[in-house]
Amino acid sequence: MKTWWKEAVVYQIYTKSFYDTNGDGIGDLRGIIRKLDYIQSLGATVIWLNPVYKSPDVDNGYDISDYQSIDERYGTLEDFRELLAEAHKRGIRLIMDMVLNHTSDEHVWFQESRKSKDNPYRDFYIWRPARDGKEPNNWGNYFYEGRGSAWEYDETTQEYYLHNYSRKMPDLNWDNPRLKEAMCRMMRWWLDLGVDGFRMDAINRLVKPKGLPDSPNPPTPPVGIHGYVVDRTMCANRPGIHELLHELNQKVFSKYDIMVVGETGNVDAAIAIDYVQEERQEINMVFHFEIAKNPVLKTAAEIKEIQRRWNHVVEQHGWITQYLSNHDTPRQVSWFGNDTTYRYQSATMLALLLHTHPGTVYIYQGEEIGMTNVDFPSIEYYNEKYTVGKYHTMVESGTDPAAALDSLKKTSRDNDRTPMQWNGAPHGGFTTGTPWMHVNPNYPQINVEQEEQAEQSVLRFYRTLTGLRKAHPVMVYGTYRQLLEDDPDLIVYKREYESETWLVLCNFYDREHPLPQAVKEELAKGNHRLVLANYPDAGEVLRPYEARIYSY
Repeated sequence: MKTWWKEAVVYQIYTKSFYDTNGDGIGDLRGIIRKLDYIQSLGATVIWLNPVYKSPDVDNGYDISDYQSIDERYGTLEDFRELLAEAHKRGIRLIMDMVLNHTSDEHVWFQESRKSKDNPYRDFYIWRPARDGKEPNNWGNYFYEGRGSAWEYDETTQEYYLHNYSRKMPDLNWDNPRLKEAMCRMMRWWLDLGVDGFRMDAINRLVKPKGLPDSPNPPTPPVGIHGYVVDRTMCANRPGIHELLHELNQKVFSKYDIMVVGETGNVDAAIAIDYVQEERQEINMVFHFEIAKNPVLKTAAEIKEIQRRWNHVVEQHGWITQYLSNHDTPRQVSWFGNDTTYRYQSATMLALLLHTHPGTVYIYQGEEIGMTNVDFPSIEYYNEKYTVGKYHTMVESGTDPAAALDSLKKTSRDNDRTPMQWNGAPHGGFTTGTPWMHVNPNYPQINVEQEEQAEQSVLRFYRTLTGLRKAHPVMVYGTYRQLLEDDPDLIVYKREYESETWLVLCNFYDREHPLPQAVKEELAKGNHRLVLANYPDAGEVLRPYEARIYSY
C-alpha cells in the first residue's frame, strides 16, 4: 500500500542544539522556523521534533512535567503553532516525540500520587511496599543511579515507586483505565492542533510483567571498566502490549492521517512484525537497535544479515525504518566510517546505503554535513545521564578516571547532542551567547556554510539522494535482493519496481576492492547508466568507501 509516510524523508531535530535565536545558549522553536528553508532545501518532508514539553530537563526533555505546555526555554505554544503552520506551508509535516512510559516526578499527577495511598492519582504510577525491608524486587534502573535499583523509597507513604530510568522519572501504570484515557485525550489534543504523528519513546515497555517478579539477571556490581549491567528485558514486549497498542490505535491513531513510529529496544525483525503488520493496526514502523545502537557491530557482513532479516518485515506487509544515527547514538561517520582521511567518502557512502534500502529514511541533524564525534578532555564536558552516571559508578569502584572516560567517549550520547555547526563564527553560529553544551572544536572546518561551497560536499550529496527518492519510486517500493552475500567488504543489492531496476554498490571499508565479476555480469544484462557515485569516475576498482547506483 502506498502512503506518504513510507515515502517520507524525516529530519530529526534536537531543538536544544539546533539553532538559538535569543542568545541564551539553548536552541528554540523560532530557530527551527528560521531554518525551515534549509530543511526544505535538504529535501526533508517530515520533521521529527525531540521533546519540547515543559520539563525539569533531567533527561533532556524526556522527563515531562506538563504534556500540553511548551517549555519556556524553547518558546511558547504560539511559537509552536507558527512552526507547524510554516512547516505545512512548505509541504513539511511535523511529528512530536511522545513519552508514555514515564513522567517527571514534578508532574502534577506524581505530586498528587505521592501524597497518600488513597489519593485519586496514586494508581497512575506503580507503588509497592517493601519486601523484607528492601526494594519490592531486584530490577535495576538504566541510568546507573545509586546501587542500580529501579525502586525509590518515598518517606511520605513509606512505599517504593518504580523508575526504570532516573529516580526523577517514575513509570506510569498502564493498567489504570483513567491514566489510559488521560493519555489518549492528551494525544488527541496535539493531533487536533495539527501535529502529523508521533515518535513513541520506549513504546514496547509500557506493560510490566504481572506480579513484578524478580529478574533472573539482577544488576551486577561494577567490575574493572564495566559499570552496572542491568536486565533490560523484564519490561520489554510483555503480554498485553499488543492489545494496548491496538487500543491506542483504535482510540487515537486511526482517527487521523498520521505516522506513528515506535522506539523499541530488545526487538528483532521476528518480534517487530507483530507491532507493524498492517492488518494488526498497532503502529506503522519501529526503530530497532541492531545497527545504529549496536555496540559491537562493525562489519559489512553483519549489516547485510540484519538488513535481510528486516526486509522480511516489508515482505509480510509491515514497514521498517532506516537510520544510522540519532540523539542516542554516536555520529555515524565516526562509528561506521572514517571521520578524518575519508570523511567525505565514508559519510556519502553511508548516506547512499541509508537512502537506498527499503524503509522510511531518518536523517539526524548534522549528519547531512558529516558532523563527527567529539573528544572532550574530561567528564565535566559531558552532560547526558548515561555517560556521567556510568563514569562515576566506575570511578567509585576503583577504575582509573582516564580509563573510565576513554571507555565511554566513543559511545556517549553527547556525541550527537553537540550544537549544530552552521558556520565558522564562534560556537559554529549556533548561538551568540554561551552554548548549553560545548560545540565540537572542529566546527570551523565542518559546517553548513563550508558544505555549501565545498567541491566535495556531503550536504549536496544528501540533497541529490532526497531528490532521487522523490523522482524514483523504486527507492521506496522496489523489491530488495542482495548479491555477493558472502563478500566480506562489499554491500551489493538490487531494487526493482515496475520497469526500473537499480543496482547499488557500497565498499564498506578503507581498502580497494576489484569490481566483482558477478557485478560486471549483472550490468551486462542490459543498458546501464551511472545514477550517482561519490567518486568523480567509476572504474574497475571500488576505492575506499566508494558507493555507486546503476540503473538498467
